[in-house]
Amino acid sequence: MKYIPLTEEDKRKMLEEMGISSISSLFSDIPEEILLKRNLNLPPALSEKEINSLIKKTFKDNDFPERIFAGGGAYFHFIPATINYLLERGEIYTSYTPYQPELSQGLLQAMFEFQSVMSDLTHADITNASMYDGASALAEAILMGERIKKKEKVVLPKNLNPQYREVIETYLKPRNIEVVEVGFTKEGRIDIEKLKSILKEEVSSVVVQSPNYFGVIEDLYKLGEVIKNSGALFILSIIEALSLGIIKPPFDFGVDILAMEGQSFGMPLSFGGPYLGILQTKKEYVRQIPGRIVGETVDRNGKRCFVMTLRPREQDIRREKATSNICSNHALKALVALVYLATVGPNGLKKIAEINYKKAHYLVKRFEDEGFKLTFSGPFFNEFAVNLPFDENELRGKLSLVDIYGGIPLKGYKNSFLFTATEMNSLEDMELLICAILEG
Repeated sequence: MKYIPLTEEDKRKMLEEMGISSISSLFSDIPEEILLKRNLNLPPALSEKEINSLIKKTFKDNDFPERIFAGGGAYFHFIPATINYLLERGEIYTSYTPYQPELSQGLLQAMFEFQSVMSDLTHADITNASMYDGASALAEAILMGERIKKKEKVVLPKNLNPQYREVIETYLKPRNIEVVEVGFTKEGRIDIEKLKSILKEEVSSVVVQSPNYFGVIEDLYKLGEVIKNSGALFILSIIEALSLGIIKPPFDFGVDILAMEGQSFGMPLSFGGPYLGILQTKKEYVRQIPGRIVGETVDRNGKRCFVMTLRPREQDIRREKATSNICSNHALKALVALVYLATVGPNGLKKIAEINYKKAHYLVKRFEDEGFKLTFSGPFFNEFAVNLPFDENELRGKLSLVDIYGGIPLKGYKNSFLFTATEMNSLEDMELLICAILEG
């Protein structure tokens, strides 16, 4: 959208046409006490050349090291060159849902293939296309559970990613859905015995995150049995989607709803987004899933074509039947995930996941060789928590000397830090990390 400046005369005529005396009159409904009474603290205007110089300097200042050992919900993975090449094709280069969808066959086919690939990956009946990110997808999954079970209580584990918890609380507060917490064991896994006692009450759903915030893989077999026996819905949250390369498909564990973050499938860290939310469920709950579903059919000439099959928002169906007010979607990011998975293929995804697993376990061995202990004893994929004999500032200072970013402080555990190792971390980088921690 081009910016076209207005002259003072232009402004005067526009205000006159609206019947008001000043621009500030447009905001007369805003309470006086919250209005800013001073000018914005902005620098003076710059020339085009000066702006270009400033942007280049800012880019240089923000240059991020490639020795990244941090995860916590966003993971540093390799991005194939095929993604950006295909992403810029005109027939699919949009993140918005078309208002006349059947005219947009390229975008519809991409969304249909995305749904198909994701369902193959997790053994889901239904995949929508798509959600904003993993956190909002999980919140929507909980709302689905409340609609299906008609019970206003959900169980959240204390080893859930804290950022996801904040998003969930924001979603649930207006709905008066009660949150019940369940703790975890020394392994870092959900305490199943305590969960059993909680499930004696009326609960709509139980949320499980695996790998959880500590990087620990939950016992989904046992959890699935306990949750199913209680009559509650089993909602699984996956942030590190690459773990599906070696972990059994989630719906084989009896999962009812899966909310997943797709960032690991070809998306850069980008200082936190935009990422991709993936929401999946069983066929019996298809009418409760938010977003949209693309289907395949034939046109009047018998040729294969694609249609927007389901859009359960208030603009498309009767308001009382709407499941969510999500309007746009992350179709462009869904396409990224599709191209990534098509590029690496099933064997490639498995191999990359195995590399992540082996490198993370090698790094843990190096920590243990130097006398450092893991915070939790449970099995992990590519992320783990380790105890170190210094605080966050000391760790950051040590690692910054060798351009390493990593070690997320674990809240509630003094001097415990989350580390991640992916296919992007070389053995030399790992040795540099250990040496930097040992020095001083």
